[in-house]
Amino acid sequence: MKLETRLVQTGVKWDKRTGSVSMPIYQSATFQHPRLGESTGFDYSRSGNPTRQVLEEAIATAEGGQRGFAFSSGMAAITTILYLFQPGDHLIVSDDLYGGTYRLFEQILTGYGLQFTYVDTSDLQAVEAQLKANTKALFIETPTNPLMKITDIKGAAGLAKSKNLLTIVDNTFMTPYFQRPLELGADIVVHSGTKYLGGHNDLVAGLVVTKDQALGEKIYFYQNAIGAILGPQDCWLLIRGMKTLGIRLERQQENALRLARRLQQHPAVEKIFFPGLLDHPGYRLHLSQSKGYGGMLSFTVKSQDLVPQILERVKIISFAESLGGVETLITFPAVQTHADIPQEIREAKGISNTLLRLSVGIEAVDDLIEDLEQALGE
Repeated sequence: MKLETRLVQTGVKWDKRTGSVSMPIYQSATFQHPRLGESTGFDYSRSGNPTRQVLEEAIATAEGGQRGFAFSSGMAAITTILYLFQPGDHLIVSDDLYGGTYRLFEQILTGYGLQFTYVDTSDLQAVEAQLKANTKALFIETPTNPLMKITDIKGAAGLAKSKNLLTIVDNTFMTPYFQRPLELGADIVVHSGTKYLGGHNDLVAGLVVTKDQALGEKIYFYQNAIGAILGPQDCWLLIRGMKTLGIRLERQQENALRLARRLQQHPAVEKIFFPGLLDHPGYRLHLSQSKGYGGMLSFTVKSQDLVPQILERVKIISFAESLGGVETLITFPAVQTHADIPQEIREAKGISNTLLRLSVGIEAVDDLIEDLEQALGE
């Protein structure tokens, strides 16, 4: 079956007792044992829950991995992955990435002895130049958040394997519908399930998929020990959201391309960051490893004074954090998603005070264009 079909069929025919088409929500903390020494396969919901199991199997299948895991947030998922490493271990990380990931790495995990070097991972020579004897992994976003830089996943994973390193890819922007990093050589994929997978701005979740069982067993141990699991109600919401992933993403990327092309023509706009445009430096590479370009775009305006004007004038588009939902959102990364990155580092990487990020929804694109144009002004 194609991915769209598998996602729609998630949980269908699971409940053979009643024939429920919708996967039931098993809102139970504990499960009764048939007799001493026997288990139904479920004992305590931190260790395993039927609703969560169906979700975890679905994301593992979608990504082409062996094991899937659902967490209480994307940051909980990333934190759990980092327990694979020991004090003194070094990771190379995409330099243009979500500010919450940077905050976790720099303000928390460095205090426990982990070391991080931030590199433009779209330049594999630069990545190789930063390898050390204690380097243990590459942590990659592609496209990056918010500047949409593209990393060669297959090339990066090949380099990592030659040095016996793990390759971890944050696939939140693309989802398995557009991009499958494990098939390109990555070892672990992580998602903020809050975003495109949930798709409706109504839940917070994180997901992890491992390429092999042995790595999966390690992640499961930490998931169970730490306990930052996703509850059954949110698991059910995420299953429901994933059923419409394909049809939503097709509309979102169609809208994003129309908006990007219109913004290119606007006199107040300086630069567009969107991998679906032919002049994007990573255009060919991106489409060689992904089957679409997604619904995220960023742009800079020519005057800093335009930023508050746009954010105050938009009517249909909401000025809000997060991304990937059916509603279009606009974000000011310098003061929202990337505020924890020091200003001098932000600006050096291009996350300036004139940069805005759009998460394009499924509304009628003509309405979105009109809303942006009236916000930008003449």
